[in-house]
Amino acid sequence: MVRSVRFLLVALALFSAPPLYAVQVDEILPDAKLEARARAISHDLRCMVCQNQSIDDSEAPLARDLRLLVRERLKAGDSDTQVVDYMVARYGEFVLLRPRMSWHTAILWAAPLAILIIGLFAIVFPVLRRSAHPGLPETAALTEGEKLKLKAIDSQLDGA
Repeated sequence: MVRSVRFLLVALALFSAPPLYAVQVDEILPDAKLEARARAISHDLRCMVCQNQSIDDSEAPLARDLRLLVRERLKAGDSDTQVVDYMVARYGEFVLLRPRMSWHTAILWAAPLAILIIGLFAIVFPVLRRSAHPGLPETAALTEGEKLKLKAIDSQLDGA
């Protein structure tokens, strides 16, 4: 009984813990609304060092610099879109974790659909081809003359 209560308390503590971010205490803005905006923007920007983490989650020094830059731009009065546009202008589209839909990122958006369609064709066409040509045709029975020839060949092989 005591073990199960301890287990439940530990599980409750683990599941109720807030998510850990790499944001340092000295980075946090005093204005809660600005800080919430900064977190939302930072969540969508890629750490150039870690590459598959947002700058909000990364502990890399560059990610810290980018977080500070986002907060500086927000304190200067930029809108969320202006901050993101500034970061894209400075670091390129790669800084976005979710790339924008444009002509030069179209392959990123179209490739999964194209691969799915190619995969379906690769599965469906062989099945259709097999159903259109069902197996080998029936073989005709041997005639009496063919049976005699086959026996002769067989007896020659056995005698040799």
